[in-house]
Parts: sequence; structure tokens; C-alpha cells
Amino acid sequence: MKQKLYHQLTERKSHGRKSFTVLVDPDKVDADKTEQLVNLAVDAKVDYFFVGGSLVISNHLDERIRQIKTLCNIPVILFPGAPSQVSKYADALLYLSVISGRNPELLIGQHVISAPFVKQSGLEIMPTGYIIVDGGAPTTVSYISNTAPIPADKNEIAMCTAMAGEMLGMKVIYMDAGSGAKRPITETMIEKVAAHIEAPLIVGGGIVEPEKAYRNCRAGADIIVVGNAIEKDASLINEMSDAVHSVPVNA
Repeated sequence: MKQKLYHQLTERKSHGRKSFTVLVDPDKVDADKTEQLVNLAVDAKVDYFFVGGSLVISNHLDERIRQIKTLCNIPVILFPGAPSQVSKYADALLYLSVISGRNPELLIGQHVISAPFVKQSGLEIMPTGYIIVDGGAPTTVSYISNTAPIPADKNEIAMCTAMAGEMLGMKVIYMDAGSGAKRPITETMIEKVAAHIEAPLIVGGGIVEPEKAYRNCRAGADIIVVGNAIEKDASLINEMSDAVHSVPVNA
């Protein structure tokens, strides 16, 4: 199984190089908006596009991915909210297990359903331990996943959950406060988790200021994901990317 992008993530992590990712929800971004985002992303040297969402109800997933691939060379990674969110036109797939919850469907059930299609897609598969953290407001991801998020101040629970996910074979850990979160994940929690795992750590949800993206990286996040804030103000792409890429790299 090809692991080109995963090896890129681990290589970047080993050198302390932080990555910035723009999250594109096919339900919320039309063709014109996608073109604008891609142009801004290229200029800002964005590292990755994540495409998907907790509830994709349109049939534009393939269309958006093909458009991005036509306009630029930035890798496109699927961030699926359901087994149906698989597209052969992407470069890789975050194969998510919601390890913060206790819903068996999102730990293994939906994976059993999607496995044949994922296998046939030819996508690079990244087994990902997905950890939902309370962002101070009900979010689509919490409702759809039917799981309770980890309380925002329970750093040890987040740490142990991430450690368990890694020891169970997850190649990537993704901590998410959810789209529209009132408060992002604290640097204290990020630092606690990052200090106890070796897998690349993705952090997203509620990040609306470049300074917060920078602080998250200094705390140990390897990849910062921003979607909702950019949907509201696309010009944030450049500032967010600059902030993430300004984090000092290991000698």
C-alpha cells in the first residue's frame, strides 16, 4: 500500500516543519469559491487541502476535488464524515476512527461497510485516531457521531486516548473541536498529547486567529486545519499559513 503522503508527514514532523491545511466542505463551497480558495492557497504556500465534512448532502465531492487537482499541485486528502465520502480523485484518505467516543459504528462498523470501496479506490490510506474535544458549543460532528466530546480541561483523558490510539496502530492523531467551536483546543492539552505520542498530530476546530495557529504549533501540533473561518474570510489563508510556517524548524 502506497504511503507517500504519510511519509511526507512524518518527515516534516521529524524536522519540526509545521503544515497548514485548508478544509473544504463541498456543501459550502461552490466552483467560484473553490477557485478563489485555490488561488489564495497557492500564493500562501498552503501544504494540503482536506475535503469533506460531517454531513455532505450534495453530490459535489468529486467535482470539487477534480477542480482543485486541475488548478494546483497541492495534495488533496479526504476528511470523510461517512463511508460514502470516498473519491478516487483525491490523493489520500484519513480513515477515521472516533477513539474519543464509544460508538462502535464509528470505531469499526462503518469501516467494515466502506472497506471494499476504499480498497478499490487506490487511495493512500492513513489510519487516523479522531479525538473530538468540547469546543463550548454543540457541533455537527458531535451530533452525527453520537458521541460525547472530551471535556476541554481533561488533558490526561486526551493524552491517554491519543496514546491508546497510537498503540492500536493509528498512524495519525487528529484532535478536533469541531466546525463553529466557540473555543479552540487549549495549548495545554495539545502539549500534553504531543509529548506522549510519536504520530503526526493534526489540530483543528475554532481556530480563527493566526496567533492561535502559531501557539498550537509551538505546543506540539504538526498540522493546523482551518475551514469555517476561511469560509467566512478567505483572506485569512495567507495570514494563517504565514503564522504556521513561521514556527522555528529544528536544526
